[in-house]
Amino acid sequence: MKTTMNYTMLCDFYELTMANGYLKTGMDKDITYFDVFFRGIPDGGGFAIAAGLEQVIAYIEDLNFDEEDIAYLRSKNRFDDAFLTYLRDFRFTGDIYAVPEGTPVFPNEPILTVRAPAIEAQFVETYILLTLNHQSLIATKSNRIVRAANGRAVAEFGSRRAQGADGAISGARAAYIGGCGSSACTIADQLYGVPASGTMAHSWVQMFDDEYTAFKTYCEIYPNSTVLLVDTYNTLKSGVPNAIKAFKEVLVPKGITEFGIRLDSGDITYLSKKARKMLDEAGLQSCKIVASNSLDENIIRDLIIQGAQIDVFGVGEKLITAKSNPVFGGVYKLVAKEDADGNIIPKIKISENIIKITNPHFKKVYRLFEKETNMAIADLLCVHDEVIDETKPLVLFDPDATWKRKTIEDFYAVDLLVQIFKNGKLVYQSPTLKEIQSHCQNQVETLWDEVKRFENPHHYYVDLSEKLWDIKYKLLQEHK
Repeated sequence: MKTTMNYTMLCDFYELTMANGYLKTGMDKDITYFDVFFRGIPDGGGFAIAAGLEQVIAYIEDLNFDEEDIAYLRSKNRFDDAFLTYLRDFRFTGDIYAVPEGTPVFPNEPILTVRAPAIEAQFVETYILLTLNHQSLIATKSNRIVRAANGRAVAEFGSRRAQGADGAISGARAAYIGGCGSSACTIADQLYGVPASGTMAHSWVQMFDDEYTAFKTYCEIYPNSTVLLVDTYNTLKSGVPNAIKAFKEVLVPKGITEFGIRLDSGDITYLSKKARKMLDEAGLQSCKIVASNSLDENIIRDLIIQGAQIDVFGVGEKLITAKSNPVFGGVYKLVAKEDADGNIIPKIKISENIIKITNPHFKKVYRLFEKETNMAIADLLCVHDEVIDETKPLVLFDPDATWKRKTIEDFYAVDLLVQIFKNGKLVYQSPTLKEIQSHCQNQVETLWDEVKRFENPHHYYVDLSEKLWDIKYKLLQEHK
């Protein structure tokens, strides 16, 4: 039994059997193009947030099969010796293009494209999908929650309810990209710089003979980062009064005004209003109120509508597991291959389920913005060699209802896909996590409020260029 984990082996078994088959049939060096895209936005939202690219980069750079991996594969009696020998020197030699992390993305447009020899392109499918699917899901959920909080801070509190260790760690990273200000996950701070934060558990209070002593001791140990959990016994009769007493006896005399209380149970709206009144009457107007306890964007919006006096929301299981819609649904589909002369031959997948028909060819994704407002108008999928002339009016049409057309002027176009790897070499400088978070915030602000509605959001158009639509239509006709 192998004791160390090599993520190269985190693949579907069919990727290995197909790779063996490609080698046997001489197709191993055929250049192929695969797109990663998704078909539906979680929670019925208006957009998703791309995340996970940094981990994909690390995976691609570390691809290798060691002798234990090869011995295991030999033991399955499914693979030729020539294939196992090939794996000894296996590395990625192709190109990858991707949407930068933190970018709002929409269904049916590539968020990552792989151009590589067939074996390599097929083999990286599983890890790329699981990474982009998971982090994009959590970043999208985080962004919904942060927008619901309407300017109030949100902390990710979900490590203990995550699906496994990586779910907690990479989930905390993705939650930060989506807009959370901190995480309870310590290792996410150590690895990625997600600011670690936390208060105390009820057990701290229970360990002392009385609540006041527990609070006083905590204030003395952590005077510059004190948040007291006030609902262990009785929130309004003992918790808040004892917190006030500890603050005024320990922190206020030192000139410290930054501290808070946390509510983790009960009627949060009622308790926060009462607690705010008590704190203010005690002269502690600067004391923050933190709320936790199975929150999500819907509960947070209701609390705010009801006038809850909350400064910070701690969100756990419903964020880290994206509990309301826990699958992102990204797919990895062949869209083209090259012939012996290097010509790109478009490929299409056809289905009776219209949503599963793919957009063929090696593509660009342009986001079109109004010059006057810098707001996003639509996204346009084009063949890779198309260039948009921003000096001329551009006609957009609905690819599903081609008679619906709109002419736009005074716009500019941004190519969303940037090159990450070229001939197997990393050519992209990854931004810092803070820069990714800022990019996310800035790009979300370019979306109209109608697109950002939580219920029944406006449909943001992802259109096809006329050249790409013609190619798709021709392929559909050929495969009738």
